[in-house]
Amino acid sequence: MAATVYIAEIARYLGQEVTLQGWLYNKTHKGKLQFLMVRDGTGLIQAVMFRDSVGEALFETCLALPQESSIRVTGTVTEDKRAKGGHELQVSNLEVVQRAEEYPISPKEHGIDFLMEHRHLWLRSSLQHAILKVRHEIIRASRDYLDNLGFTLVDAPIFTPAACEGTSTLFETNYFDSKAYLTQSGQLYMEAAAMAFGKAYCFGPTFRAEKSKTRRHLTEFWMLEPEVAYCDLEGDMQLAEGLLCAIVERVLENRQEELKRLERDLSKLEAIKKPFPRLDYDAAAQLLKEANAPFIYGDDLGAPDETLISQQFDRPVMITHYPAEVKAFYMKRDPQRPDRALCVDVLAPEGYGEVIGGGQREDDYGTLLGRIKAHQLPIEAFNWYLDLRRFGSVPHAGFGLGLERTVTWLCGLQHIRETSPFPRTISRIYP
Repeated sequence: MAATVYIAEIARYLGQEVTLQGWLYNKTHKGKLQFLMVRDGTGLIQAVMFRDSVGEALFETCLALPQESSIRVTGTVTEDKRAKGGHELQVSNLEVVQRAEEYPISPKEHGIDFLMEHRHLWLRSSLQHAILKVRHEIIRASRDYLDNLGFTLVDAPIFTPAACEGTSTLFETNYFDSKAYLTQSGQLYMEAAAMAFGKAYCFGPTFRAEKSKTRRHLTEFWMLEPEVAYCDLEGDMQLAEGLLCAIVERVLENRQEELKRLERDLSKLEAIKKPFPRLDYDAAAQLLKEANAPFIYGDDLGAPDETLISQQFDRPVMITHYPAEVKAFYMKRDPQRPDRALCVDVLAPEGYGEVIGGGQREDDYGTLLGRIKAHQLPIEAFNWYLDLRRFGSVPHAGFGLGLERTVTWLCGLQHIRETSPFPRTISRIYP
């Protein structure tokens, strides 16, 4: 009886008869010969079917079989350097598990709205498959990097009692007899975790009710958020730098085929090495002034500003010491210049924008209480957060890495929507 195997491991079965379970990705035929392209999620292989080998009835059945029909194919594995993956399957039998209806996504050009409406099917295409494989590698590399440094994964809640990144971008929901909000960040909870474990991180979905239609924004996205006790801004930047280098190295090592399928310029990624250039806010503003950018000194950097700055470098650039007024209430201020925050944004090269934002947190109880009041935030919702400054407060720092923006950058994509399996934007919540 033929062994049931996956396409990814087919090379181990050279000369043997095996069974593949998958879907009909594509097909062509020539006289008494059919070429069936079969996918099973782990790869693609060409299955060669001769009319004389399988019989008239099965041959005709396969001729009429629609794309994406589910099938079990049995045959002998042969080597063929011209074939995708270097192997073919000489078919001896084929079982139709389900004959698909006419597949809506054809080789012709489709508009993005149509493809997003059929996202559940579009995921099967080779380009989307490649993007999500890179996404998976980034997640694995990130967790491995932090785990190997002794970090503990601590899950943050999705429901929160108050804002973390500004009240204007909160998704509000009913929570029994009160109100709750979908989390904007797990950071505040990771500060508590860092006080318990020293080094902690969370990785999960976050939500921002931003009415933005740019190519860089989703309303639901995933963030990796490490937090470290007894850490300052310099230590935070070194951690961010090491993490990004580890991610890029792993993607280059394990996802060459996917990057080639995406036609990514590998030389751009191979240039990502430490150290990253660093600019404080004033230097960044001066760069923008010299480029005649319409930037107002004192404002936060906008997407066009980030693009212009990042295009001056062949690797990520770190922008530090923003005006405290444009940063969150929990950012610690520079004691040498109290109007500046001890913060850092890491901008990806090639104009892909901010992929990491973080900094040192305010660790003084009185100062933090004053900030919460100044921002007119509900003190009762932050009593637990203030407790962290009453019971064993220490200098600490951390950051958030936006997964989808990182995928966009490493894959060389034009829009962030293809980096999420089922993206959520201001105009899309289906499928």
